[in-house]
Amino acid sequence: MSIVRLREVTEADVPVFFEHQLDPEANRMAAFGAADPTDRAAFLVRWARILADDAVVARTIEFDGRVVGHVARFTQFGEPEVTYWIDRAFWGLGLATAALQAYLASDPVRPLYARAAVDNVGSLRVLDKCGFVAVGEDVGFAEGRGEEVEEFILRLDA
Repeated sequence: MSIVRLREVTEADVPVFFEHQLDPEANRMAAFGAADPTDRAAFLVRWARILADDAVVARTIEFDGRVVGHVARFTQFGEPEVTYWIDRAFWGLGLATAALQAYLASDPVRPLYARAAVDNVGSLRVLDKCGFVAVGEDVGFAEGRGEEVEEFILRLDA
């Protein structure tokens, strides 16, 4: 039986995350990503900051011994927020839900927020399955789409 496993992010994981980010469809769905997802230097600098920041909790997601994504908690707009990314080759297998559930079981911070583009049905479904509820909406410029995008703000309470 295959299981999803979370572990500490290592420097060796970061190039794999970069490869995941190169997928145009994944960037479109994520919407609020890097200005230039092909800029390896900027990506490496961003992850060096993430790994050096004690306030950020980042985990690598493994499935069948393969790095398939990451999940992280950071502070945005003064609130703790969770984000995740799954390699598109593994979409639709329930890995995002399993990884987020595992992460939430290990991190007691509540309330915890998340954001997703209103048309990102897959991510909204993952968040719903994990107990997040919509508490607001926002609009922001989404680099992954090159336009303003509406997003839901979701919250998970204790």
